[in-house]
Amino acid sequence: MEAQSKNDILFELSSDENEAIRESRNYNPDLAPTTIKERNWGTYNFAALWVSMAHCIPTYMLSSGLIALGMNWKQAIFTITLGNLIVLVPMLLNAHPGTKYGIPFPVLARASFGVFGANIPAVLRAGVACGWFGINAYIGGTAVNNFLIALFPAWKTLGGDITIAGLGLPPMITFIGFLSMNILLVYKGMNTVKKFENWAAPIVIIMTLILLVWVVTEAHGFGPIFAEEGKLDTMDKFIPVFIPSLTGMVGFWATLSLNIPDFTRFGKGQKEQMIGQAIGLPPTMTLFSIMGVIISSATIVVFGQAIWDPVDLLLKFSNPLVLAFSLFGIIVATLSVNVAANLVSPANDFSNISPKHISFKTGVLITGVLAVLIMPWKLLADPSMYIFNWLNIYSGFLGPIAAIMIADYFVLRRTELDVGDLYKTDGKYSFTKGVNMIAVLALIIGIGVALIGKMVPSLAWLFSYAWFVGFGASFVAYILLMKMLPLGKESVVAVRD
Repeated sequence: MEAQSKNDILFELSSDENEAIRESRNYNPDLAPTTIKERNWGTYNFAALWVSMAHCIPTYMLSSGLIALGMNWKQAIFTITLGNLIVLVPMLLNAHPGTKYGIPFPVLARASFGVFGANIPAVLRAGVACGWFGINAYIGGTAVNNFLIALFPAWKTLGGDITIAGLGLPPMITFIGFLSMNILLVYKGMNTVKKFENWAAPIVIIMTLILLVWVVTEAHGFGPIFAEEGKLDTMDKFIPVFIPSLTGMVGFWATLSLNIPDFTRFGKGQKEQMIGQAIGLPPTMTLFSIMGVIISSATIVVFGQAIWDPVDLLLKFSNPLVLAFSLFGIIVATLSVNVAANLVSPANDFSNISPKHISFKTGVLITGVLAVLIMPWKLLADPSMYIFNWLNIYSGFLGPIAAIMIADYFVLRRTELDVGDLYKTDGKYSFTKGVNMIAVLALIIGIGVALIGKMVPSLAWLFSYAWFVGFGASFVAYILLMKMLPLGKESVVAVRD
């Protein structure tokens, strides 16, 4: 049945349709389409979601990484802003079916990859999320550990020389503790996540502004970074650094550009989610990065060196109350991004593998275990590995997935989906034994084009554009193959009819 929204038509399965698919092996309540009543996220909710996710330690430090590569502050902010404007486009496109049909990312992927083939993009997305979840949990845990040492010096020597997988006992305890806080929050459900993001957003903004005002006042100005010219003073020097950096900026949120339906499925309408995301993502990333530059520049005057890590800066304070308040702010900031960006999606993705046996909560636990096994402290040991390899490599996987889903939904199916059949083993999206081999082939083509530069030196420039070339190759390949091959023609016609 259909319900009229003031902004768009939102579709909802009738009780009879829900009953018909409830016994399917591809169905569970967590993956089921949201009802009209459950779609209660407005513009503020989506804006707050992005403000909370963007106001995190990695965003704060983005400019420092680019400035370390030779950019001046204007070039760094330009790169960050452009990257987020670019990634907003696939974000809004993939958000549309989530709002219209109330379906999460792995269910949407069934339309293009098949009811079983959807596990391919879902698992690829989940793997990246596990890595990000571990990284942010470790960053948050490290912050807690450092604050505990400042408040209680004896904490540093707890356990003596005991190490676990190369990590001392105190940092391992805070890492596991912080990771567990994330899991407990998500266990309470998406409504709790929404409420948390709603109040986390203004708290983090206020705390950052307080820090900004204090350090600029102490420095009697903005410091010397704004006067530095940078080393990339010609286009010949700038472009080789700018292109891979831009790809990294796009890759920063390329994960969310895929699984944004996990959130927009709760949206009141298309207008709310589009405006909320447009307000929340690019402006916040730009402003927070600028604040990071200002604060770090002023620290050169105040402390004699640029302090880019906000945790290190806050630890300069000795007042226990200030330290405790700062610790609270760091925990809120890191929790808000990690819960929304890196835990909700893989929980749905793992549930999609076997809906009757893996619930959303079980998926959350799987994500937590894998985040520990990845050992993020080793991944973060080399910053260059993090910026250029980690971000660019996985963007080479996620760009092609986004291309296939967008091409399928907008170009081939013209936004029309048979929601009931997305849960049926023998429905319109069964393809060949549940897998659309055309999508798989297009995915392989896109990934191959994006990452071949890592193996063939003469094609290294392709890797610098990993997300872009992967997206373009898969987009074109998928449309052409779906229109040329019988399997693709039959699928598109079946849905339109």
